[in-house]
Amino acid sequence: MHLKVASYNIRKAVGLDWRRKPERVLRVLVEIDADIIALQEVDRRFGSRITALDPALIEAETGYRAIRFSERPQSLGHHGNVILARKSIHVLSARPILLPHLEPRGAAVADLDCGGRTVRVVGMHLGLTRKWRQLQTQTIVSELTALEANLPTVLMGDLNEPDLKSGVLRAFEQRHTVAACGPSFHASMPVFSLDRIIVTEDIAIAEAGVHRTPLSRDASDHLPIWARLTLPN
Repeated sequence: MHLKVASYNIRKAVGLDWRRKPERVLRVLVEIDADIIALQEVDRRFGSRITALDPALIEAETGYRAIRFSERPQSLGHHGNVILARKSIHVLSARPILLPHLEPRGAAVADLDCGGRTVRVVGMHLGLTRKWRQLQTQTIVSELTALEANLPTVLMGDLNEPDLKSGVLRAFEQRHTVAACGPSFHASMPVFSLDRIIVTEDIAIAEAGVHRTPLSRDASDHLPIWARLTLPN
């Protein structure tokens, strides 16, 4: 079975023109045309943490449904992390993952029925400090290991870590593969690979890249990344 996944830090729908345009972000999502998308920075950071993307607007303007991870009525994600899935994909379970942090950070995990195949998807946004990023990756792997079902797993998000050899991603070195998507930050002139797609070793990466179009270059300070995956039979 084949699956296209993507990850995108939307910066609360604020583009490089410093204007908040949710509709512009939704048009980028339609361009990407993935089956599952992990979004970061969907909710505003302070106050009521209102979402920058109305779930009703997502359903109306795209082929996706947003999996809600927040108990706040006006928020959508867990510390801004949201997973979108095509409307044909059935959500079996979903919950947030609490991460150790200096500044607010989190992750979200969902088990999805993709045409009869169950896939676990993790969306994450790691911290700005290397020490905390390392603790956060260790926590995510420990949380996944503790889950009863051992499923093919895709982990995606803004890891804030450009160096694969830094040790921050050491928790993913065993039984995982990091997709070679390419630099995604800064959108105006991408140099750093801060955004990553990581899969368990039972998933093959057929193709991966950065979604760079005139629209995506303006919609956020990050470019979306994507990967085409082949799931085990």
